[in-house]
Amino acid sequence: MRKIVTIFGSSVPLHREEQYEIAYKLGAILAKNNLDVCNGGNRGIMEAVSKSAVDNGGSAIGITLEGVFNNHNPYLTQHIVCKTLFERITKLINTGDAFVILQGGTGTLLELASVWELMNKQFIKQKPFACHGKLWSPLIDSMEEQLLLEKRKAGLIKYFDDIEECANYIIKNI
Repeated sequence: MRKIVTIFGSSVPLHREEQYEIAYKLGAILAKNNLDVCNGGNRGIMEAVSKSAVDNGGSAIGITLEGVFNNHNPYLTQHIVCKTLFERITKLINTGDAFVILQGGTGTLLELASVWELMNKQFIKQKPFACHGKLWSPLIDSMEEQLLLEKRKAGLIKYFDDIEECANYIIKNI
């Protein structure tokens, strides 16, 4: 059975925009390395990563929220609908063997914080966890400092400026 990388990111980027293309590249690299993808099933980054995974021989699982964003992306090979936001986040996390956070807004921030906290408190086992995008660098640096100050486990999340390096980290550590 192929392993699954859950990818979190914005629903806003459109085809040919930089963040869409970055997500497309990530999905392609993962699929070419026999990894499937899971995401929130909507447009933007989620659509790009789903399309590229399927275009490159992989599968794309979309986990959407009932009654919200009812236009899920058309590239999903499996579509799961959840009744609540927290059920959806839990399903996204439990489905992943690794996690990648791409550019996004408050929803992506909630997902990042959820994965990080669950691993930090050992509610889920430690899995490869990576971030890409300049938005996250200052947040990760600040939180890592705080974790060290509180004598908690730091280093659970890796930050990358380059999407290929990010993908390679996941591939090597999944």
